[in-house]
Amino acid sequence: MKAASEVLFESDIHQLERIARGKVRDIYEVGLHDLLIVTCDRLSAFDVVLPNPIPGKGIVLNRISNFWFDRTEHIIPNHRVELSVASAVGDHPELPLLEPRSMVVKRLKPLPFEAIVRGYLAGSGWKDYQATGSVCGIKLPSGLEQSAQLPRPIFTPSTKADSGHDQNVSLERLEATIGKALADKVAAVSLKLYEFAAAYARERGIIIADTKFEFGLDETGSLILIDELLTPDSSRFWPADKYQTGISPPSYDKQFVRDWLEAQDWDKSPPAPELPDEIVEKTRDRYLMALEQLTGERI
Repeated sequence: MKAASEVLFESDIHQLERIARGKVRDIYEVGLHDLLIVTCDRLSAFDVVLPNPIPGKGIVLNRISNFWFDRTEHIIPNHRVELSVASAVGDHPELPLLEPRSMVVKRLKPLPFEAIVRGYLAGSGWKDYQATGSVCGIKLPSGLEQSAQLPRPIFTPSTKADSGHDQNVSLERLEATIGKALADKVAAVSLKLYEFAAAYARERGIIIADTKFEFGLDETGSLILIDELLTPDSSRFWPADKYQTGISPPSYDKQFVRDWLEAQDWDKSPPAPELPDEIVEKTRDRYLMALEQLTGERI
């Protein structure tokens, strides 16, 4: 286990006003137009923040997001700006701890939905299919096995809850809330991002079973990609060489923790149970493996 000095469970930047604390990220104002997003080492599962941090997790998520932001700008612009973390934070004693976990981004109007794309039958999608033969109202062929690749990736939006559980919603509800033209664009861009990333990752031995995207609007109404991107927290990553249908494959993401929690006597309401050191270490290893296999980088 890494020393506690290398762990950032929550940030404290007195020079800036903190405007939000999410399940994993702390957000601060930087002037009138920008934000500082600090990706901490917190871990959430079933929409509950767990008591144990995963050492270095925030660094991994930040690096993977930046990796994908660099490679998807031809599809859609993202929220990053050219202002260093050091410039935003100033003289802060924990800058070496904050810097690799943070990015400065443009302040935008976030859409109140998450854009989920599913390429394989897993998680809540598998449970939905078993019960209804559909996933989020989208009818699928009969006889599919758990973890089967879908005939084509599907777009299944959900609500974006600050606390509690996100809820799947229909495309019609998305259209009614943000307008059909914008909803259609979100769906099309989400599918294009997934297809690009899935092909890229597959060449590097990783199957992206599903993922979620978040979007915002700038002052002109243009759609911008925000938040994190194709990380082990926002995606289900499977090692391609261990993939098979009929089971829940081993993963590079927090499904490992979800599986452990499912075996506990816990009703998925706060507080979550303490993770054993072995689970924390194995989870950390999976995050590091995802980083190295996708990007070639090591920490």
